[in-house]
Amino acid sequence: MVKANWVLALVERMVRFIYRRSDRILVQSRAFREQVLRLGGDEEKIVYLPNSAETFYQPLELEEDAAERQLMPQGFRVVFAGNIGAAQSFETIIEAATLLRNQSQIQWVILGDGRMREWAEREVALRKLTDNVHFLGRFPAESMPRFFALADVLLVTLRRDPVFALTVPSKLQSYLACARPIVASLDGEGARVLEESGAGLACPAGDAHSLADAVSALYAMPASERAGMGASGRIYFEKEFEREMLLTRLEQSIHESVREYQCAS
Repeated sequence: MVKANWVLALVERMVRFIYRRSDRILVQSRAFREQVLRLGGDEEKIVYLPNSAETFYQPLELEEDAAERQLMPQGFRVVFAGNIGAAQSFETIIEAATLLRNQSQIQWVILGDGRMREWAEREVALRKLTDNVHFLGRFPAESMPRFFALADVLLVTLRRDPVFALTVPSKLQSYLACARPIVASLDGEGARVLEESGAGLACPAGDAHSLADAVSALYAMPASERAGMGASGRIYFEKEFEREMLLTRLEQSIHESVREYQCAS
């Protein structure tokens, strides 16, 4: 958001100062490594430590009389959970829903709130998409796995931006943990993680036509194939993002750093 070159230059000097004097530099995305190196970080000091997910994000089987079933529309449910803001490129979601409006079985479910919610609801009404796009509002984070269990596909989107291409949105870990298939409108590292996990389909950020095509492809798949994607995502989560494993990695890195410091002194 800052455009003044002198301010950016001052921040860069500060970052370089910090990196040169750090014993460990933790990066939550592999794509950050190159940026850290460019700003004077030492390759040997960089440790990849991605975000995890809260332990309540687990695969669930809901009881038949679960209250969440009454809130969800009937059909093929594409569920988005989280902030409804500019960064999430809601115009892409709404345009994709418009492209698929004639496939009445495809239902878009939005869980969450944010500063663009009113705009998004107005746009849905103007486009006469209220039968296909549903804003259910905000719920406690602990209840999200129950809604996810009723999703046919979980949706994650980010705006096309070089900075966002470096990041992995934290909801991706939560989705993977719940063993549901995922459709993502992401560039860069987030798309790489999804493709590597085998948990779903990724398309370029901001490309509504590609998002619509990906949702259509998932809709046409046998349910068993989508379930296999979800299972692959859970396996990948346990391998790459499981909380205790990451805490152990952090603890080991701290101990190594202490030993290096003691040897040097």
